[in-house]
Amino acid sequence: MEGSAVLGFLFCLVTGIQAAGTAQQGTGLVGDGSLTLSLLQVEAAQTTPPFYLGFATAAPQIEGANATDGRGPSIWDTYEAIPGNIDNGDTSAVADDFYHLYLNDIAAMRLLGVKRFRMSIAWPRIFPSGDGQVNQQGLDFYARVLEALLVAGIEPHVTLYHWDLPQALQDRFGGWNSDQIVPIFAQYAATVFQALGDYTTHWTTVNEPWTFCFLGYGQGSGAPGINDKVQAWNCVHNVLQAHAAAVKQFRALVPGGKISINLNCDWAQPLTGAPSDADAAQRKMEFMLGAFADPIFKGDFPASVKQRISFLPQITPQLAADLNGSVDYFALNHYTSTFVANQQGAMGLQGACDYTETQVDVNGKLIGDQAESDWLKVTPWGFRLMLNWVNNRYQPNEIVVTENGMSMKGESAMPMPQALQDTQRVNFCRDYVAAATDAVNLDKVPMTGYFAWSLLDNFEWGNGYSKRFGLVHVDFKTQQRYYKASAKFLVNLFNCTVLDPTYTYPSD
Repeated sequence: MEGSAVLGFLFCLVTGIQAAGTAQQGTGLVGDGSLTLSLLQVEAAQTTPPFYLGFATAAPQIEGANATDGRGPSIWDTYEAIPGNIDNGDTSAVADDFYHLYLNDIAAMRLLGVKRFRMSIAWPRIFPSGDGQVNQQGLDFYARVLEALLVAGIEPHVTLYHWDLPQALQDRFGGWNSDQIVPIFAQYAATVFQALGDYTTHWTTVNEPWTFCFLGYGQGSGAPGINDKVQAWNCVHNVLQAHAAAVKQFRALVPGGKISINLNCDWAQPLTGAPSDADAAQRKMEFMLGAFADPIFKGDFPASVKQRISFLPQITPQLAADLNGSVDYFALNHYTSTFVANQQGAMGLQGACDYTETQVDVNGKLIGDQAESDWLKVTPWGFRLMLNWVNNRYQPNEIVVTENGMSMKGESAMPMPQALQDTQRVNFCRDYVAAATDAVNLDKVPMTGYFAWSLLDNFEWGNGYSKRFGLVHVDFKTQQRYYKASAKFLVNLFNCTVLDPTYTYPSD
């Protein structure tokens, strides 16, 4: 669609919604009543945080259309098809149908005044077999999405890889377990940069390699479903090589752009005041975050990792040189915190680590309020500590929080009007943003951006559709969307320009 046509669509959509009047339940409309904010929340919204707001998504979680317009199968398509892997037998085949409804979702953000949107490119939509023949229909789709975002005044932040490895590469040589993936990923990156690099200057190479390496290859609880610690650490090494190779392409093809890699980490709080527990907590941070960030910023794996993982691949001088300067900002995904205790001989997800983790203290008290996801406890104090740890260890010029959010306890079982009043999520956003604000204002952490996860309720990996992280509620039967209170709260908090909170998606 040409830019003028996109602009015309968005103009008609916005003006049509503004003229729609008072919303009514059951029609896909959200009225002002469902977005009521408490006095405390309104007062909190009067102080604008010292960093920008964005909403985040991922292609395999929202796009659907998995067999449409030449898209090839991914390892998650294969993993989802195995009975028992996904709650309720759900699949991502339709998800939020963003592939067909993207203009509506962009209009939704435009109406909220959102200025930044994080998204990912589906590798199997560009190269159905992982490499070889380019699927032009896939590139054209993302060009349309990016063009529409720009027309709507929304800056795209684009990730090349969010876990959807083409199944063909897993079949051919074991995917991320083999260094054969490095030149293939570089080719994929170059293709995307050449075709889409003019649309945005903000990119990341790979999202949460800790998760897909250690859950996907090391534990088997995600695609491709392999339980092998050696393969997991090979994955780490190959991700680092692939990241460096992609950044070389980026420097040549997107001059003036910024690029990073999305790294996730929980805050590790010592279980007791014992020095051994403090050391263990530090070790947990080095295993989870340092395994990726240390090679980039310091030229090698942390000593604690090298001492304990006998089969750890080496960071060669050439790779260290390639990784040096390969990120222009530190992209951090953070959700929760955990207690850590020293225990010699303990084995963890990443192999021999000499520590154990728990989410209850020595008195049996939870580290924070329980979210719907069993792993997620609400710990805003840990967010501030996490930001300081990153800043003190790596001293980046800029930190962007590329994911932060929660699944509200009991939300999936709630009637929709109750779910729209997502008070626990509103409080989560308020407290985590406040913690980050203190990190910036009081601790001088150079955090510049905050992306809330997620724009939409979506396919939540192994949990299917049973867990909801969205700021916008999705009725997966009808694909109708409804703003939640948390969406309205965030745009008020960041002083976004709300054109009209009374809003509906078109039936198309």
